[in-house]
Formats: sequence, C-alpha cells, structure tokens
Amino acid sequence: MRVRFRATLWRYPGKGGWHFVTVPPRCAPSHHQAWGRAPVTATANERTWKTSTWRGKDGRVLLALPTSVRGTLQKGDRVWVTLEFA
Repeated sequence: MRVRFRATLWRYPGKGGWHFVTVPPRCAPSHHQAWGRAPVTATANERTWKTSTWRGKDGRVLLALPTSVRGTLQKGDRVWVTLEFA
C-alpha cells in the first residue's frame, strides 16, 4: 500500500532534537510491530529511504526526517511525504 500526504515539519524539543512529521490517521499503517514501529519506504524532499514510522505515547504516528533527507528544510516547513508499507 502506498499513501501520500503533505505535512509540517516539527522538531522534538531539547538539544539534538530530531525533526519529524506527523502521519495523518488516514495514512497511518494499520498495524505496528515491537516498540510501535512499522517498516516503510519513505520519500520526502525528493529522497527515498527505508525506515520505520512509530506510534508515540500520545497515539500519533511519527516519521523522523534525518538531516540527509531534510536538506535545508527546517521546523515549520511543509513537505510532501510518500510512504510505502512493507
């Protein structure tokens, strides 16, 4: 299954905090594995990589965007994301 959505980039607070997008509920994987993770192939900012989404304690499904993918994108920027579920 493949889904595409547009999301706003946000940064986890604190020193060294990662940048994330929140996966909309309609695009979230239907099941998760250990630690709330679901393997995906993600595309954002014209870069594709194998990673996982994970369900936070608050129920949101999150996707981390590492610096190598983000490029110059920063907190508050909008990005198109495509997720392909394994």
